[in-house]
Amino acid sequence: MQKRKLGSLEVSALGFGCMGLSYGYGAATERQEAIKLIRAAAERGVTLFDTAEAYGPFTNEELVGEALAPIRGETLIATKFGWNIDPQTGQRRPGLNSRPEHIRVATEGMLKRLGTDHIDLLYQHRVDPEVPIEDVAGVLKQLISEGKVNHYGLSEAGAQTIRRAHAVHPVTAIQSEYSIWTRDPEAEILPVCEELGIGFVPWSPLGQGFLTGKIDQNTSFEGSDLRASFPRFSPEARAANLEIVRLLKQIAARHNATPAQIALAWLLAQRPWIVPIPGTTKLHRLEENLGSTAVELTADDLSNIQSSISKTPVHGARLPDQILQYSNR
Repeated sequence: MQKRKLGSLEVSALGFGCMGLSYGYGAATERQEAIKLIRAAAERGVTLFDTAEAYGPFTNEELVGEALAPIRGETLIATKFGWNIDPQTGQRRPGLNSRPEHIRVATEGMLKRLGTDHIDLLYQHRVDPEVPIEDVAGVLKQLISEGKVNHYGLSEAGAQTIRRAHAVHPVTAIQSEYSIWTRDPEAEILPVCEELGIGFVPWSPLGQGFLTGKIDQNTSFEGSDLRASFPRFSPEARAANLEIVRLLKQIAARHNATPAQIALAWLLAQRPWIVPIPGTTKLHRLEENLGSTAVELTADDLSNIQSSISKTPVHGARLPDQILQYSNR
């Protein structure tokens, strides 16, 4: 497995997004099967495993902690705080909570659930407008000095917020949605990361599965699948967005690859400090995703994608308004 740098943190070129094993995309994967898959990723060279207290809440962190316990010294765990979750019961409350005292309590809970004495990369999951980012970065700086956290990052943060946080203590990574059909970070976030030496971690690099070519307008989603409420996943939007998949399939055929591998290879080609974190519940999909690191897109491929995508409007907002309001602050 190739390696990349997120700031000063060296990680595998692809990480593993663990959320879908227990939350977000329908029924949770059977626990022992999920543990086997996480360990299979590690055996194949993946070192960065991404979770969050909100995934469950709590259950995904517990799963990741158990799965990585025998190989903790060979792996890096990224998790996140920031939603207003009761640290004792896991009950979700409205809105966000990044008050410094809450961050400390949340961190202790994460350490316990993960079964570790340190978190390799701790993100603020969403920027809390009620708490100055300087206060958030300040408490994370303290947690780093105490050895409970090694590096910190921000998720879905705006450019000025990133600058302000970085001035308090260097930010290691920014995590935001980024893929061939979600290009929002390109205008401001990627340039700021490049300027400040911050790594970038795209979540949903396969467009919540759409860019794999396995979803069409007839696909149905059960009620516990978040995509059932995403505007971009309405049947009408999916039908229109299949044009993007058609493009990926054309390029994939030339490279003896799959659409998913082309979508991931495209992200890897954007910057050397970009580390996508695709998730899956199946071993063969894990191996397919990891195969993307061997796909070398030519300059003509990249130019063709850029030209074609610019002429292909994406239909539907990437997230519902009640979630999207917390992004790019």
